[in-house]
Amino acid sequence: MCRERAGTEQAAAERVGIDELLERVRSGYERLGPDEARAAAAEGALLVDIRYAELRTRDGLIPGALVVERNELEWRLDPLGSHRAAEAVSHGLRVVVFCNEGYASSLAVESLHRLGLYRATDLVGGFQAWRAAGLPVDA
Repeated sequence: MCRERAGTEQAAAERVGIDELLERVRSGYERLGPDEARAAAAEGALLVDIRYAELRTRDGLIPGALVVERNELEWRLDPLGSHRAAEAVSHGLRVVVFCNEGYASSLAVESLHRLGLYRATDLVGGFQAWRAAGLPVDA
């Protein structure tokens, strides 16, 4: 009984809210603004759209971005994975992940870092920031 109680107390001490978790995750890498993301793509970075289909249909697509819904991201971008996308050529690939507003993408980047994709980052403000900056969007 004491061991179970100690485990419960330790788990409670390790709990963190989502805002703190995002802050911790984001402190581990440099995020890109829309213009920086566009420049990175022009230099060969892979833009990866993790938004779900309804948002892509409603708002459009960033030209040239690879669409990989969030629940498939790790399998599609792991260069060693059996289900990798053709674009997932190496762990040194520069990847810029974006979601709708820049929250889920931050958590996705942490997961990519755990797979060894240390050059992965995300787009501050997500697709909505890209569009607000007047950057290209395909309907």
